Amino acid sequence: MADREPVRFTDLLHTIEGISQKMLTKNLRALERDGVVIWTVYPSAPVRIEYRLSDLGMSLLEPLAALRQWAIDYLDDVVLARKAHDVSDEDAAGPQL
Repeated sequence: MADREPVRFTDLLHTIEGISQKMLTKNLRALERDGVVIWTVYPSAPVRIEYRLSDLGMSLLEPLAALRQWAIDYLDDVVLARKAHDVSDEDAAGPQL
């Protein structure tokens, strides 16, 4: 949904790794409520629903791209910080019985 082209629910479901149908539905409803996503229902058999970004949703693309790039740039640092944290938590917990 990187542009204004509509996307069908099943396409989103297959594109987003590890998300359940229930969770995708919940998140799309929340995004629609927030004005980020617009959904259109087409009366057909079966009913076809398409989603697209609103103007508000489009305004999120640049900041999200920056966040994505930060995550890529600092992934190794985050992994090291997690490992250091986990080791210090194990040390603080003492020996396991």
